[in-house]
Amino acid sequence: MEFCLLSDSRLIELYFQGDEQALEFLIRKHQTRVFNFIYSKVRNRDVANDLFQDVFIKVINTLKAGQYSEEGKFLPWVLRISHNLVIDYFRKSKRIPAFANSDDFDIFLVVKDEGLNIESRMIKDQIDSDVLKLLEELPEDQKEVLKMRIFQDMSFKDIAENTGVSINTALGRMRYALINLRKLIEKHQIIITN
Repeated sequence: MEFCLLSDSRLIELYFQGDEQALEFLIRKHQTRVFNFIYSKVRNRDVANDLFQDVFIKVINTLKAGQYSEEGKFLPWVLRISHNLVIDYFRKSKRIPAFANSDDFDIFLVVKDEGLNIESRMIKDQIDSDVLKLLEELPEDQKEVLKMRIFQDMSFKDIAENTGVSINTALGRMRYALINLRKLIEKHQIIITN
């Protein structure tokens, strides 16, 4: 049978009908994309390989348990599992990546604080200082929105009113500020750990 001509949902149907090769082909079909996604987050080939294996063990177990119901959306489902396992990995290893390679970059992870010892406090203070300096490199409109949101805890409605722009513009400026901040963190090689 020509598996390459079949959709993901058809391959899953065949697997449910007992064709193990259909699942094998499905995994091979998406393995590069899934591995690259994981590697882009963890930046370590061994860790990425381990997580990749865990992802497909979870996929196979879910399929075998008959709990898969994402008709026609196999790859997004697998990438969501991958994303969750990457987050679990960072939680377990007690470190936060220097930057997340997505638009979900969270500045609050950078300035997070939970009962630190003296050495950790010094490291955190240095990171905070470095990040604050980087804020100054952002375009004025992005810096303004970021500071209002993070340091003054203002809603986007209040930010929009204070800056005389629409809420969508304020949200857009915040998004670009975080994207640019992530690039600056990478450029200046600031390592953000927990």
